[in-house]
Amino acid sequence: MFIPILKRYGIDKVIEQSGYPGTSVISKASSILCFLALKLANRRRYSSDDTWCMDRGMGLFAGLNVLPKTAWYTSYSDRVTPGMNLSFLKQLHQVWLKFGLLDDTANLDFTTIPYWGDDSHLENNWSGKRGKALGSMLAVLAHDPDSGLIEYGSANVLQKSESDTVMEFLDFYRAGTRKKDDTLRYVVFDSKFTNYENLRKLDENKVKFITIRRWGKLILERIAKLPEKGWANIKVECTGNKHRTLRAYHEMVFLAGYDQDVRQITITGNGKIKPAVIITNDTDLTTEQIVRKYARRWLVEKKISEQIDFFHLNLVSSSMVIKVDFDLTMSILAHNLYRLFALELGRYEHLTAQTLYDKFVLNGADIEISEKTFTVKLKKKRELPLILEVMQKFSRQNYPWLGNKNIIFEGASYS
Repeated sequence: MFIPILKRYGIDKVIEQSGYPGTSVISKASSILCFLALKLANRRRYSSDDTWCMDRGMGLFAGLNVLPKTAWYTSYSDRVTPGMNLSFLKQLHQVWLKFGLLDDTANLDFTTIPYWGDDSHLENNWSGKRGKALGSMLAVLAHDPDSGLIEYGSANVLQKSESDTVMEFLDFYRAGTRKKDDTLRYVVFDSKFTNYENLRKLDENKVKFITIRRWGKLILERIAKLPEKGWANIKVECTGNKHRTLRAYHEMVFLAGYDQDVRQITITGNGKIKPAVIITNDTDLTTEQIVRKYARRWLVEKKISEQIDFFHLNLVSSSMVIKVDFDLTMSILAHNLYRLFALELGRYEHLTAQTLYDKFVLNGADIEISEKTFTVKLKKKRELPLILEVMQKFSRQNYPWLGNKNIIFEGASYS
């Protein structure tokens, strides 16, 4: 079901034009599709269970009879460089822009990718999932809150330069992008993502930032002394179409390091809601809009959690950052294919990759191969009518890595 998505958005051409290597036996496109097949099929470490290499259906996805064994995956990733990954993501970025899948906001966040072997050459980074610092690789992800796509990722972040990551993302976004296609207006991140000096650089590059001010010991005292008449009630959207009423105090303050005035919004609420101080260089949006934009930043943390749980991002089998960076790039592509697939499903577009996999992808089929067509006869499943309806839209596409045949989806008469 992901093959038509690859073709519709031209991702197959992006893979073919990428700098990734091929082999004398397996082409460049088939090589990348081999990795993608395992990611999309919810497989854990490639080396933990290689029974998938006997699955002819997964092999067919990559244009092969079966997928290669574990040793091939290790050998192939040894030949990939970070430059190849970055170039590949840039080409995909142009695809997302072409199809209007990126809005004006990017949510940025770090994630820690631990390694469970010899980590003497790795830095200690805080892992929220483990609740402690451990030898690991620090990765950054950029997420579009509207389409759900992850547009940028890198596992090659060092602590000494992590504050500059926001400028690296900006360079990535604008590289090769025409001015009229540059839709980025806001970057949203937490208080520790970058320093105030880089906030000034964002301002100079005409990009609006929304972030949380770093806490100091006098912040709570200052909030308690704010005049009562300056507070206003605002409503913020929550899950389930519900709203939460918060109190907000708006003011302009001078920010050291940023070296000029910045808009500051202090948020408090009832119960156990801790006060938060939002700072931004945007003076056009209303207070409610600023708070809502920042509240949606939590979506990137949700996507990071999804990367860890479904795409097994914390189960890397190598301590080499280059290999992990390639694994991260393949996870990003797989995640985005799930999001594109969800967009075709209408009311199901909010579902996670795990739920989409369980409801739609996890199924068996008989595949009949003729001179011009692959006929996929899917077994009975509750969501089968919707799958057949969606796949009908792609029935006239031909696929070069499948001998220029097209794919027809039908429902089998058995379960």
